[in-house]
Amino acid sequence: MKEKNSFLKQTIDINSPNRNIVPITTLIGSDGKLSIGGCSIEELVKKYDSPLYILDELTLRNSCRAYKKALEKHYPGDSLPIYASKANSSIFMSNLVSSEGLGLDAVSEGELLTALKGGVPNENIVFHGNNKSNKEIEFAVKNNIKVIVDNDHDLERLEEISNSFNSDLEIMIRFTPGIECHTHEYIRTGSFDSKFGFGIEYLDILFNKISNTKHLKLKGLHAHIGSQIFELEPHKDLGEIMVNVILVAKKFGHNIQKLNVGGGLGIKYTENDDPPSIDEWVKTISTSVVKACKKHNLNLPTLMCEPGRSIVSTAGITIYKIGSFKEIPGIRTYVSVDGGMSDNPRPITYQSNYSACLVNNPFNTNSKKKYTIAGKHCESGDVLFKEIELANCKTGDLICVFGTGAYNNSMSSNYNRIPRPAAVLVCDGEAEIIQKRESPFDLLKYDVLPDRFIKQN
Repeated sequence: MKEKNSFLKQTIDINSPNRNIVPITTLIGSDGKLSIGGCSIEELVKKYDSPLYILDELTLRNSCRAYKKALEKHYPGDSLPIYASKANSSIFMSNLVSSEGLGLDAVSEGELLTALKGGVPNENIVFHGNNKSNKEIEFAVKNNIKVIVDNDHDLERLEEISNSFNSDLEIMIRFTPGIECHTHEYIRTGSFDSKFGFGIEYLDILFNKISNTKHLKLKGLHAHIGSQIFELEPHKDLGEIMVNVILVAKKFGHNIQKLNVGGGLGIKYTENDDPPSIDEWVKTISTSVVKACKKHNLNLPTLMCEPGRSIVSTAGITIYKIGSFKEIPGIRTYVSVDGGMSDNPRPITYQSNYSACLVNNPFNTNSKKKYTIAGKHCESGDVLFKEIELANCKTGDLICVFGTGAYNNSMSSNYNRIPRPAAVLVCDGEAEIIQKRESPFDLLKYDVLPDRFIKQN
């Protein structure tokens, strides 16, 4: 019989975890069961219940180190990889990436506060967003956090704040370079038609505006062309475009010292995915920037990049417990699990694909059947997998879904008033809680019954 789940047999690349489907510590024990980080998944579920998010520390650290190592290898100037915390924001993640020498980008006061509480140095944090509130901007400025200006509204308020403080304020601007990538329409952020950033055709006007402010000091440029990208050529083009914009800024008296090329490197969710390695991606963008700077006799700027998914996604798995079955003869068999779109909204939102296996039979050695894995929410579209091959399974079995470290926990919800899962960190046979499981009572914490309703009752 043909062996299923051959991704579990593939060689693991410890230097570029984004090219693996599974965490680098994934093992099949002598009992034929799955473990991560030296921890039995079955035992973790017994202790922490399910659904359960699990993060592998070694995979996380190797991802961070791969970016640091590649930048040191390929870029002769100063550099700083910055973790895009929207992928998975927590005090733990902030602390880990900072301990590995990475900075962090945030898009809200909540993410900023989380970064600071996690120990990320203020000078290594950048603040993004296309509609920052006054409160958020003031929080960033008061905490000496670099603001990336996204639009004229941002610029006007930053000018007011710098004038009110009567002190200089260093800023970066985000612009859209007009590069198209073969990616999902909803996550293509670098084209001309984007809600993010200044249009490249507007830069002359923008640079002149900033020149006429008293305290705003333009020191950096930012651009981002999308997410889950497998192509290298667009990032090569991006480096050249950004260096050319340095020359335009120079005409208006601005000394650009930092280039932030965003993120976007894809990961391997399924066997059909073939993303470039972290080293290849960094080499492409570094070579492009160095070549363009040399051509125009420019000093090398500090090169910044913002990986998110490629840092944390492969390090994460989600464990579900199987409940009910529904077989529709000649059509499909539904297998329902104890989670779904509230802990992973990406399949229903982006039609995203993942890889999975049973914890107690990961190689699907007795499989001759395909299942549709359905979530427990009151939505027909709450389906995690359509027609996935698994070993013959039964109620109570555990399913492990790989590649869920990014945009699962951070995009989770309480739809149907379902509490969010716990999250644990595994390393060297030890497991530690990094996010407590919510209870139904936690969901009532911020509900308020108006006084007149209380009196009526």
